[in-house]
Amino acid sequence: MMQDSLIGIILLAAGESARLGEPKQLVRFQGATLLRRSVKAALKISGKIVVTLGSRIEIIRKEIEDLPVEIVENKDWQTGMSGSIKVGLKKLFDDADSIRAVVVMVCDQPFVDENLLEKIITKFHETDAPIVACAYQNTRGVPALFHRKLFPELLALDAKAGAKRLIKKYESQTATVSFPEGEFDIDTPADYEKLLNSLAYIVTSTALISP
Repeated sequence: MMQDSLIGIILLAAGESARLGEPKQLVRFQGATLLRRSVKAALKISGKIVVTLGSRIEIIRKEIEDLPVEIVENKDWQTGMSGSIKVGLKKLFDDADSIRAVVVMVCDQPFVDENLLEKIITKFHETDAPIVACAYQNTRGVPALFHRKLFPELLALDAKAGAKRLIKKYESQTATVSFPEGEFDIDTPADYEKLLNSLAYIVTSTALISP
């Protein structure tokens, strides 16, 4: 899929990863950090990408400053994800007022790739739904796309609220893309160990059934 000039992407990566004990943005997975993997996947889909950083910004910025994305600081990153959504969306407004929709994604879902992002955007173009969200673990969440008409509501989210609040509000109008791997996110050392163990199982199983 070629880059879609009508779709912007906001990658939320401002948190301090308190439960993990180290910046999750810099955790390595399949040869690259989670942050860099997420950015490179996004770059294959859109040329209008904003990455929001906050905690340890000077260290984390170095991981992606060579890539063609806009990096913005959420100085109030402690207050929750909504602050990062707001600063990211405002930056997109400044750079391109023609954006029709925005994809909100996080960097700690290791199985998000360009194929998933392409499915989300394709679903949006096919349905013109106001929201396209990913379905996993009996819920719907990010990565999720929001139509431009919902931008005012994204900008008005309460401090601790995330984009999921709008997904619930407009549940009947939300289109979905199946993403069972969305259950994997890296919040704790146990999450990371679970991820590595799952990969080891997949590799072993594949080897056993190979001719």
